[in-house]
Amino acid sequence: MKPAKPAAEIAVQTLNALPHPVVVIDGAGQLVFVNSDAEHFFSAGATYLTKRKLADFIPADSPLFALIDQVRGDRSRISEYRVDVSSPRLGADRLVDLYVSSLAEDTDHVVIMIQLRSIADKMDRQLTHRSAARSVTGLAAMLAHEIRNPLSGIKGAAQLLEASASDEDRALTRLIGEESDRIVKLVDRMEVFSDQRPIERSAVNIHSVLEHVKTLARSGFAREVKFLETYDPSLPYVFGNRDQLVQVFLNLVKNAAEALHGQEGAEIRLSTAFRPGVRLSVPGTKARMTLPLEFVVEDNGPGVPDDIRENIFDPFITTKPSGSGLGLALVAKIIGDHGGVIECESQPGHTVFRVLMPAWQDETDKRSAHARRS
Repeated sequence: MKPAKPAAEIAVQTLNALPHPVVVIDGAGQLVFVNSDAEHFFSAGATYLTKRKLADFIPADSPLFALIDQVRGDRSRISEYRVDVSSPRLGADRLVDLYVSSLAEDTDHVVIMIQLRSIADKMDRQLTHRSAARSVTGLAAMLAHEIRNPLSGIKGAAQLLEASASDEDRALTRLIGEESDRIVKLVDRMEVFSDQRPIERSAVNIHSVLEHVKTLARSGFAREVKFLETYDPSLPYVFGNRDQLVQVFLNLVKNAAEALHGQEGAEIRLSTAFRPGVRLSVPGTKARMTLPLEFVVEDNGPGVPDDIRENIFDPFITTKPSGSGLGLALVAKIIGDHGGVIECESQPGHTVFRVLMPAWQDETDKRSAHARRS
């Protein structure tokens, strides 16, 4: 029989097992304890954090400090939702839910539990992206039917006129033909949205996909960009379509490279990780979707403009002078069709596209999961 563990050790292990950041501060605002999720939240180790004050990471005018003062004043506990703790250290758009409580009657120590809103908000935004993609689906089917045939007639008529036109008019007939071809290409791109066939999915090695994308990028549009990789070699296969995943990450890397064009020290980081705690409810059912695989494309470019960041996956949203605004909409559609989620976080000097995807399960895994639910 193993000897019983000390209560303090059990308490620390319990706090480290929680899927939320937990910190304790003293009366001076010094961090005196952080659990493992808090280390991830603040992007620093416990040794470093416990030498700093909470105000070193969160602005002094944050509502969090008013909650702390209120808890200290009346020895209460407070839950507050959608609190902004954004800062240069933590990043922009950091909305969280907070649970703040005094630790004991005879001390000014306060315990703070932080619940990230990002996953719930990602799901809400992802449903919006899918709704927008469905709108484009109907538009694409209409365009393919109603526009392509008339354009063929217009181009044919221009070619007939060109034979008897003057040199000056011939330039105009060629312009008509070229513009007709350009519109047909745009319609062809949109027609992809109307493809409702089931995706053929299998076990895909995401690192093979990313290496293939990196090779294509280095040989073409990203010759001047430095690539960095942070891969989890133990990552299980993703349940997806390899060709479509290549299309997704090639699009994301190409966008990053174009944002970095001409910039000194241009870098793109590709990373993969396993996040076992990410589970989402599937709308309209009682099922819960597990998205443990995280794939990230980061760049150190100028960032996404504030006015389009929230709608960046909507069709026809683009910052490129000659862009159609369909690339990221198609990416969102493909990820959504795979049952995944994509999110963008951006500020000047740091843009992150994060993709969460389901893992491949063989028959043995499926039987084990069914046995656990039974």
